[in-house]
Amino acid sequence: MSIEALTLLFFGSLLFFLLLGLPLAFVLGGVSVVFLYFTWGFDSFYMVASQIWGTMGSFTLVAIPLFVFMAMILERTGVARDLYRMMHLWCGGLRGGLALGTLGICAVFAAMVGISGAAVVAMGTIALPSMLERGYDKSMALGVINTGGGWGILIPPSILMILYALITGVSVGKMFAAGIMPGVLLMVLTAIYIIVRCHLQPELAPALPKEDRGTWPEKFRALRAVLLPIGVVVMVLGSIIGGITTPTEAAAMGVLGALISAAVYRQFKWSILKEAAIRTFKLTGMIMWILFAAHAFSAAYQSMGAQELIEGLMNMVPGGPWGIIIAMMVIVFLLAMVLDPVGIMLITLPVFMPIVESLGFDPIWFGILFVINMEIGYMTPPFGFNLFYLKGIVPPSITMKDIYKSIIPFVIVEIVGIILIMVFPEIATWLPDLLF
Repeated sequence: MSIEALTLLFFGSLLFFLLLGLPLAFVLGGVSVVFLYFTWGFDSFYMVASQIWGTMGSFTLVAIPLFVFMAMILERTGVARDLYRMMHLWCGGLRGGLALGTLGICAVFAAMVGISGAAVVAMGTIALPSMLERGYDKSMALGVINTGGGWGILIPPSILMILYALITGVSVGKMFAAGIMPGVLLMVLTAIYIIVRCHLQPELAPALPKEDRGTWPEKFRALRAVLLPIGVVVMVLGSIIGGITTPTEAAAMGVLGALISAAVYRQFKWSILKEAAIRTFKLTGMIMWILFAAHAFSAAYQSMGAQELIEGLMNMVPGGPWGIIIAMMVIVFLLAMVLDPVGIMLITLPVFMPIVESLGFDPIWFGILFVINMEIGYMTPPFGFNLFYLKGIVPPSITMKDIYKSIIPFVIVEIVGIILIMVFPEIATWLPDLLF
């Protein structure tokens, strides 16, 4: 059978079983094992086992359960509630002030937890009712929470960045450093959009009446809410940037910070620790199975010789090296609408990375573009995770159509951010080059 037919059959089988709703790990691993057996025979399984054994010895893997555990604890401490109260007092007097404050809180949460859902659920529960009650347009309120919630995978620490580093062999510390400036850029672009839109259409996000803005003593007292989050961020990112810890060791520092936060908020209870631990085991177990499947997929894909086919197809893309990068971004953008981000990484990166490196592009820079595309995938229909997180907590009056409609302008802002990072790669590469 020709390589073209094999590739079509291989990816067609993957897509068919995924559309049936079967778990990604078992589809990816199962289809790969079947193809390995019929292309290379039984001995090929030893190659997969050898690769898996090498990965399981990676010290970097320890960071995944630690960052997940940190997120699960912080989700229940009450940090988000106090942060929102502070932003409410300081930003409420501006048009769109509550939306800007919500963005800021999402950025702080992103710098603490490393996953997407935590900020979406927290702000959907706390900020959304407050904004709707004060006359905010529901599309504006929903779009802000959806967008800000996705930053958890871009602003370090990030679980997806750790997986990207494991798959591609780049430095986790460099990926973390590279995510800071793009995260700030996206936050600034989104804030500019909100400010301009609210200036042109004040009815979308009215300023709070004076009696709701709080007194100056109240505002200064509320600033205490940022001390703990800043402390957690410093413990994680500060220890990495300062060269005190590796990214994996910094994850343990983050868990310590989360436990201190729980104690300060009087939420340090056995029931919370038990629930967080169980959810961490479940999520980590899923990620590990996906990693096993990824090695089977990589081995099967390489054994078919499909790498040369993809490279040949990419060389046919007009526009030279930049045309190829843009084509990759479009492919990832479309895949992110229908597949799990981890699955997309495992399917595309073994194909894309050799091409990216052969064209002379920085894999760290490409990784940031890739992660931002994954972030957009969290917020775009039909299968964006943030959309379903939101639907689970919004009032019955808000439909799925409302949620889908709300993300359109914010996706455009994110795409503008990607274009700027492509045009000015130093946005992503300057800080890791400086620190490492």
